[in-house]
Amino acid sequence: QVHLVESGGGLVQAGGSLRLSCAASERTFSVHNMGWFRQAPGKEREFVAAIGWSGGSTYYADSVKGRFTISRDNAKNTVYLQMNKLKPEDTAVYYCAARRLLNSGRYYETYGYDYWGQGAQVTVSS
Repeated sequence: QVHLVESGGGLVQAGGSLRLSCAASERTFSVHNMGWFRQAPGKEREFVAAIGWSGGSTYYADSVKGRFTISRDNAKNTVYLQMNKLKPEDTAVYYCAARRLLNSGRYYETYGYDYWGQGAQVTVSS
């Protein structure tokens, strides 16, 4: 069973930056693909970014492309989301997710992931 613990959320002004971290308890963290999703009030949970097990492949939603960067450090069993040039519409609860290698779901869909963190609140003021 993989447990994910998120940190780094908070309140920031528009144009500012935050970095989210997601630490996994599983020693085999490197075999899991990882993703970030977010859910704003009254909206569906949406894909933000994903990264392959080696860190060589990354994917981003159009809404965050050029502003957010996903990365991972397998030695530390940790994945990161660097968020720059934040906008009020980025305000949401951000969730870290892990995908088993045998999960055939799409990387940009919630059903493509097997383990989820509790979420971290990110609030961007105007």
